[in-house]
Amino acid sequence: MNALAATSRNFRNAARILGLDSKLERSLLIPFREIKVECTIPKDDGSLVSYVGFRVQHDNARGPMKGGIRYHPEVDPDEVNALAQLMTWKTAVADIPYGGAKGGIGCSPKELSNSELERLTRVFTQKIHDLIGIHTDIPAPDMGTNAQTMAWILDEYSKFHGHSPAVVTGKPIDLGGSLGREAATGRGVVYATEALLAEHGQAIRDLTFVIQGFGNVGSWAARLIHERGGKVIAVSDITGAPSELLAHECDVLIPCALGGVLKRENAADVKAKFIIEAANHPTDPEADEILSKRGVTILPDIYANSGGVTVSYFEWVQNIQGFMWEEDKVNNELRRYMIRAFHNIKGMCQTHNCNLRMGAFTLGVNRVARATTLRGWEA
Repeated sequence: MNALAATSRNFRNAARILGLDSKLERSLLIPFREIKVECTIPKDDGSLVSYVGFRVQHDNARGPMKGGIRYHPEVDPDEVNALAQLMTWKTAVADIPYGGAKGGIGCSPKELSNSELERLTRVFTQKIHDLIGIHTDIPAPDMGTNAQTMAWILDEYSKFHGHSPAVVTGKPIDLGGSLGREAATGRGVVYATEALLAEHGQAIRDLTFVIQGFGNVGSWAARLIHERGGKVIAVSDITGAPSELLAHECDVLIPCALGGVLKRENAADVKAKFIIEAANHPTDPEADEILSKRGVTILPDIYANSGGVTVSYFEWVQNIQGFMWEEDKVNNELRRYMIRAFHNIKGMCQTHNCNLRMGAFTLGVNRVARATTLRGWEA
């Protein structure tokens, strides 16, 4: 089951548990706006080449829309749609005042020179500059993009609108990026893990961990778990990710890489008692069912990896105030948000007698539904 189907299914289950009006349910699923633009640039050899850029703005009932921009050959409108929708629920679970968006350009960044990437980013920004903005839609880095990409977007946007550091997050520190942003997703994963384990009367220092995926999120999570006395007994990265890693004997398994790694074929082999979804959609619904029946506790992606967007929110707040925080303040606030969200999710689990994934989805969907109704969506 792909990301769009899984997200929509989770949303429909949450809507059913909450008893949402069917018209409101339909309205919440339909994106606010979908943008598709042609981006033509001269290559370094002088020839012209065209790419298609997308931005899906899903919902703005709770605030401006927020989500990454990815440069990838398979930027598919369906996937962008699913990820935009997921951002709506994720920001609501974290209780930050945003809605969801997602975008991208169908290109292979590895095959483009730095100057070609810069031209492409600037043309894309020219095409969408009047549809993004500090109080409208705030892009961030994603697959194939980074702090430099954000710097180009900021510069191009500012030519039209004046200096606007808050228009993107994940910027270089020298241009108004936040301290602590680089480690934020991994650090959030660790705070989320601590909250879950405390609920079970356990602590990181007493347990063993397996981390699948050793990019930004996995490497920071490993470092911080080690600092807290946890035993990281196995890791894998892109060069060799043996599937037996997922079946390795351990207390806590943290998938930090791609989606769909836990599926019907391997779910029965998982030895871990806890799975922390640091990746987006690592567990497909069939595996979810098998693991739940076996008593494995799964901390869902929509909550577990929300540290990144939470610190992006802190970056935006600092830019709007024109006042930057110390790194300690960033980390302490992140911890407060992650712990509060966990207790809110547990509250929904108790109210609706459901697992953590449905607890998180009902929490997020309910917040967006309430905001939508209060604003008067039927008028």
